[in-house]
Amino acid sequence: MGERSLKFLAAVAQFAPVFLDREATVDKACKIIATAAEGGVRLIVFPEAWIPTFPYWPRALPHPHRKLSVDAYVDLYREAVEIPSPATDHLCAAARKGRITVVMGMNEKESRQGGTMYNTLLYIGPNGEILGRHRKLVPTFEERCVWGMGGADSLQVYSTELGRLSGLVCGNNSMTLAKYALLSLGEQLHVAVWPNRTGMKDMVDVVSRNYAIEGQVFVLSACGYIAADQIPDNFPLKSQTEWAICGGSGIIDPMGNYLAGPIYDREELIHAEIDLDRIVAAKSIQDTTGHYSRPDLLRLQIV
Repeated sequence: MGERSLKFLAAVAQFAPVFLDREATVDKACKIIATAAEGGVRLIVFPEAWIPTFPYWPRALPHPHRKLSVDAYVDLYREAVEIPSPATDHLCAAARKGRITVVMGMNEKESRQGGTMYNTLLYIGPNGEILGRHRKLVPTFEERCVWGMGGADSLQVYSTELGRLSGLVCGNNSMTLAKYALLSLGEQLHVAVWPNRTGMKDMVDVVSRNYAIEGQVFVLSACGYIAADQIPDNFPLKSQTEWAICGGSGIIDPMGNYLAGPIYDREELIHAEIDLDRIVAAKSIQDTTGHYSRPDLLRLQIV
């Protein structure tokens, strides 16, 4: 008799970063990872650009106030993460100690001299090894004042002991061809990360659930959360920013049903059991990359 598919506990970490403080945010992440691992979690996901924070403030103020946006960019760059670096070493050590797979959202900068950042997902395996990274393919709207674009090498699916793991950042989860690229590589566990504001709630919910239904995959939707009182009063753009950062994280099954969440307006470790047999059940009805596809008519080429 054949064996049943693996079951395991997965979690989304909906916690505020320590605002614009890389070292303190990494320390907080390591504590959250340890707590999750002690509770039996084997896969944990953090929100978009979590280290050292998502740039919620106005990124392109007009003259004569543009210097405020530029100064905030410099502060964010200073606290961004190089891969590898002592910051990633700490995250890898936490993953190794807990025997847990970690997906971390971060602002990434390159070690060479420069000034470009990327909106990056870092994948770390349970042995503490860096599996790879995904850079957001297209920053959205005024995010283009902050981050560069990712390349084709960001469209990777990682074979792990838990299943085939990948992800996309924010609005890129609605990019039809990018989605199909990952699904065609056998993705089973999809990470969807978001900043999430109150006005984005419905969109985040619809896009995340649609991804699960369309791809017959589990979706771990990790949404940013931070309250106004967690922003230092001396941050120059505090009063010009709407701090309606509401969370909304959840874990969704391949039929589009929430197994946990969505949770709003508080910090929480959100977890649910993943049973990969649910993927087979969903694909028995509609297999987007199998019997419900038409490769003789439609073809995707990644350049």
